[in-house]
Amino acid sequence: MTALLAISDLHIGYAENRRILEDLRPGDPSDWLLVAGDVSEEVAGLEWALTLLSRRFAKVVWVPGNHEMWTHPSDPVQLRGEERYQHLVKVCRSLGVVTPEDPYPTWTGPGGPAVIVPLFVLYDYTFRTPDAETKEEALALAYAKDVVCTDEFLLHPDPHDSRDAWCAARVAETERRLAALPPGVPTVLVNHYPLVREPTLVLRHPEFAIWCGTERTADWHLRFNACAAVYGHLHIPRTTWHDGVRFEEVSLGYPREWRSRPTPPGRLRQILPVP
Repeated sequence: MTALLAISDLHIGYAENRRILEDLRPGDPSDWLLVAGDVSEEVAGLEWALTLLSRRFAKVVWVPGNHEMWTHPSDPVQLRGEERYQHLVKVCRSLGVVTPEDPYPTWTGPGGPAVIVPLFVLYDYTFRTPDAETKEEALALAYAKDVVCTDEFLLHPDPHDSRDAWCAARVAETERRLAALPPGVPTVLVNHYPLVREPTLVLRHPEFAIWCGTERTADWHLRFNACAAVYGHLHIPRTTWHDGVRFEEVSLGYPREWRSRPTPPGRLRQILPVP
């Protein structure tokens, strides 16, 4: 049966993960695949992975993770910020892969119709612990506990003043597009980060949550009629429900993480029809 499937956080810099990606196959030639970010830190790695997947699946939809947005010293492509993002969009378009900058496609297979909405809205340090009232306090706590995301060194917001300023601009533009959708049509919202804060409450290091989303999207699953929300980033694959809406964390994660799980790594999560 045709299905809408999803995975994220493939991190193909690890040889074991690269082999898992090479083995990914659709169950049916008409399956669609949602890829919710963190495929590779290098542009060439992302292009290789999406080339392989776009040849196997009827349609591939990609959203950037923070790792794709890093300007990593090992990557020959040293573009930063907005220029890097637009370059990745251009690479995806050359492969026929849908990005957050493209018209939203509609899934008409089993469980549909549903508009597939790829998102790139970043984070703004608002997922703070109760003892931090400001971004500055939250960052100070994270640094004091040595829980600091590499984004602070490699994810540049150029030409925006800060990552949170870039997030605000992305949220505003995305809200405009979402508001233009036909009313009442179900959506599948796809983002690298969780749209609501609750999934971050299980993090081993709660200080890390400030790099995991924005309070600005907390009601999007209700306002924009989501039948499902897909995300990654946390490396805690699971299904949760928020306000009656199904949230799917679809990460593969690092080998040291998936080796300890009882389920085989690299299983694609079925989003529609509802399993």
